Amino acid sequence: MRSSELVQWFRQSTPYVNMHRGKTFVIMLDGDTIASQNFINIISDIRLLHSLGIKLIIVFGARVQINELLQLHNISPQYHKNIRITDLQTLDLVKQAVGKLNYDITSRLSMRLPHSPLLNVVSSNFILAQPIGVDDGVDYLLSGKLRRVEVENIQQQLDRDAIVLIGPIAPSVTGESFNLPFEEIATQIAIKLKVEKLIGFSATQGILDQDGQTVSDLQPQQAAVYLEQCIEQNQYHSSQARFLQAAIDVCRAGVKRSHLLSYEEDGSLLQELFTRDGVGTQLSMDNSEDIRVANVRDIPGLLELIQPLEQQGILVKRSREQLEMDIEKYTIIDRDGVIIACAALNVYADEKMAEMACVAVHPDYRSSSRGDILLEEIQKRAKNLNIEKLFVLTTRTVHWFQERGFKMANVEDLPQEKREHYNYQRRSKILIQDLNAENS
Repeated sequence: MRSSELVQWFRQSTPYVNMHRGKTFVIMLDGDTIASQNFINIISDIRLLHSLGIKLIIVFGARVQINELLQLHNISPQYHKNIRITDLQTLDLVKQAVGKLNYDITSRLSMRLPHSPLLNVVSSNFILAQPIGVDDGVDYLLSGKLRRVEVENIQQQLDRDAIVLIGPIAPSVTGESFNLPFEEIATQIAIKLKVEKLIGFSATQGILDQDGQTVSDLQPQQAAVYLEQCIEQNQYHSSQARFLQAAIDVCRAGVKRSHLLSYEEDGSLLQELFTRDGVGTQLSMDNSEDIRVANVRDIPGLLELIQPLEQQGILVKRSREQLEMDIEKYTIIDRDGVIIACAALNVYADEKMAEMACVAVHPDYRSSSRGDILLEEIQKRAKNLNIEKLFVLTTRTVHWFQERGFKMANVEDLPQEKREHYNYQRRSKILIQDLNAENS
């Protein structure tokens, strides 16, 4: 990476470092993820998250490793309704697989890097299990379900700066051990501890659409469609299906966001968490972008967005004091706390006219629909104020506004106050849109 690119990446990632510090994430590591060649890099990135002040709970599964051991012992896996039936012999092999993974993950997380402290990785009886019992005449034997999560014990370890590691075997109040679905553990821990994020991995970079492109944002009802497709394709036990089931449940229970990333592509975890657009699929109740009226806390972000355009002469210079006075005139698009677009609405009530001013879109999003989204929001605000005509003054984007129904006009067509302050040196083009005509 060139030094300039590194500096730019640090600058862009800083808001996300601050945003995530002190938050709690649950990370799902299924057997496929652990078996991947890239797993050592995933562990390194998890250590990095911890060093940035993020509280981490790792819940791991071992289905692949368990099935490999069963095959070595000539034992066929038994399932009922997609749930493994665990007899005593199978449980012994489950313990063997889970125990090995527990030690391996702990060892890798504990690897000490230069000038860094030794990580404290804690595994304990943070959860209690109970038997599933008998269903349709089928006894699940030592396959269990979650009975209780020791929330206070987990929180105490997180507060002591430990990484909490939880596997898919849990004791019961009767002293027995049960084999649990790891996605159920991850789901309930995320819900009960009210974590910020649930993170999972799959072979692909998130959910792919029919064209093989990553679906960047999903809501629970959309995710349910993809989950049903997994089930129909007999992929119930796939990394993707297990994550989707957990993510849908935690999202509906109030966990803000869940992320599905590729365990094959190095750096996916960092790119997802510390860049504006991420690389995988994010599941949430709301879109990651918020369109709203600006407030004084947004002024630093607004200045960062518009100052480069002011320096280029595209926008008229505005002081911080002027922004503070006019802040409620601005509509912004906020993406994860970063302002990526803005526009102001200056009202001339007597003439029932208003100006769409200070239109700015971040360079990374200028080929997207953010400009149209801003225009629609400004039009709505204007109509709510009984404005009949919306006008713009621009030196660079005449065609863009013409394509959206604006007509060329003259200085004489502007409100009187605007005519008196028109800057003839800038020679801005004037375009006006009749909102009543646009309405019809």
